[in-house]
Amino acid sequence: MLSAARKILYCDLDGVLVDFESALPFFSAEIIKTFDGRLDEIPGIFSKMGPLAGAIEAFETLSQRFDTYVLSTAPWNNPSAWSDKLEWVKAHLGNTAYKRLILTHHKNLNKGDFLVDDRQKNGASEFAGELILFGSSQFPDWNSVTKFLLSRL
Repeated sequence: MLSAARKILYCDLDGVLVDFESALPFFSAEIIKTFDGRLDEIPGIFSKMGPLAGAIEAFETLSQRFDTYVLSTAPWNNPSAWSDKLEWVKAHLGNTAYKRLILTHHKNLNKGDFLVDDRQKNGASEFAGELILFGSSQFPDWNSVTKFLLSRL
């Protein structure tokens, strides 16, 4: 007998699994000023970021119960971001996210039950499943997100 299909969960990287601000100390004030307003275009910035508190543990826990993917957008004008994001997933999520990284500027084209994202850009607001707005008053951290998602099984 086949078991019921697991629900599909997508998690964004920047601001959800990854602490974007954690990379800034690795760059000079001159570089920060040069890329003011477009820090995500600094070459190599995504390779310097650390995970957000509780993100790795939450992803591992949720991956045991959901069909879980990393769904992120990479800046068009920062070619290193594409490979840096892959390397970040390998380094921090390992086998849990093996071949489960999707980079797109149109998150709404992915079918699934839940999307955890900190913004409503790049198709997140048009996602057909349920958008969980990470960092909002309802979902301020990974504990609240994990508790909510596990209650939806």
